Amino acid sequence: MDEEFRSLADRLADEADAAGESAAYRTLLATEDGEELARVLVEPERPLWAREMAAFRLGCDGDRRAFEALVLLLNHRDPERCVSAAHALVCLGDPRTPRAAAALATNTLRTAYALLPVRLLTALRAPESVPALMSTLERLLDPGDPHWRVALACVEGLGQLGDERARPLLAAALPHPRLGGAARDALGRLDAV
Repeated sequence: MDEEFRSLADRLADEADAAGESAAYRTLLATEDGEELARVLVEPERPLWAREMAAFRLGCDGDRRAFEALVLLLNHRDPERCVSAAHALVCLGDPRTPRAAAALATNTLRTAYALLPVRLLTALRAPESVPALMSTLERLLDPGDPHWRVALACVEGLGQLGDERARPLLAAALPHPRLGGAARDALGRLDAV
């Protein structure tokens, strides 16, 4: 069991225990049957913890049936669910992932939940990554915007991706009180390329 799976298993064990579903939890944790896990994703009235466990395990095993559930979890209000979903999506390697992450990162109505989609886009290094990060950052450059952590992740991601198209936007972030240092670092990375 790797660190991500251990963390997920511990968190979901607490949720299952609180719901009085410890036996069902142990079954899902132990099963090696992909069909059983896939059924959990489509059966009605399954609790969120069970769907998350099934989607994570299937995603990490490269089973594309987990894709839609993982994308929904990537956009969840609970950051821990987002982290687990992002990890499983990277393992899954589905070609739809960059487009889905870009849609979540750029959705103006869900900016508060865009941090993990932004980080996922950086990790994926897909053609959609730089345009989505630039679009998201551009609308968050106002120093009074409450979503500065998302903006910071965009700046850091653009620095890691090293794409010259981001230079003007990174320069515009220099005076921002919370983004300036990261913008300087990102521009330094561009200069070093």
